[in-house]
Amino acid sequence: MRLRLVDEEDRDVPEGGVGEILVQSESMTIGYWDDPEATAALLRGGWLHTGDLGRRDDAGYYWFVGRRKEIIVRGGSNISPLEVEAVLCQHPAVLEVAVVGVPHPSLGETIAAFVVLKGGAVVAEAELRDFAAEKMANYKLPEQVTFLDDLPRGLTGKVQRTTLKQWATQAKPG
Repeated sequence: MRLRLVDEEDRDVPEGGVGEILVQSESMTIGYWDDPEATAALLRGGWLHTGDLGRRDDAGYYWFVGRRKEIIVRGGSNISPLEVEAVLCQHPAVLEVAVVGVPHPSLGETIAAFVVLKGGAVVAEAELRDFAAEKMANYKLPEQVTFLDDLPRGLTGKVQRTTLKQWATQAKPG
C-alpha cells in the first residue's frame, strides 16, 4: 500500500503540511456501482481520494487531521474543527464539544461551538473563549457558543454535524 498527501490540485504536500490522504494498493475499490462520474472523482490519477486530511511527521508517521468537507474556511484560513474541539475539551468544566462552520457574507465561514458540560459544572461563554484564546490563534476562536445537554447523534453514535449547522444558522435549540 502506498500513501500520499496532496493539496487541492493533487500536488504533493511537503512534510509537516496538511493534505488529503490518497491511497494506492492492489486491493482498493474499482469504483462505485453504475456511477462513472463519482468513480472518476474518487480514483483520479490512479489514487483513491479518501476525503480525509492528514499530515506526515519527520518520522514518517501519518496523523489524521479531519475531513476535507468539515474544514472551516474563515477569511482564507483553513481551520480543523478537531483542533478547536480538542482545545475547548481541555477546560475542566467541558465534557464534549462539536464545532461547525457557519456561512458568513465576508469571511466565508465563522465558527460555532456546541458544548456539553460535565454534570453540575458551570462556565460562562466568555470564560470558555478566554481559556481557548490562551491556547490557539484568535481566528480559530468560536464566535458562537451554545451549551447543550447532549450532542445530537445518529444511530451509530456519530455526532450529527448537519443538524448542528442548521441550529447555528437558524434558531438555537430550545
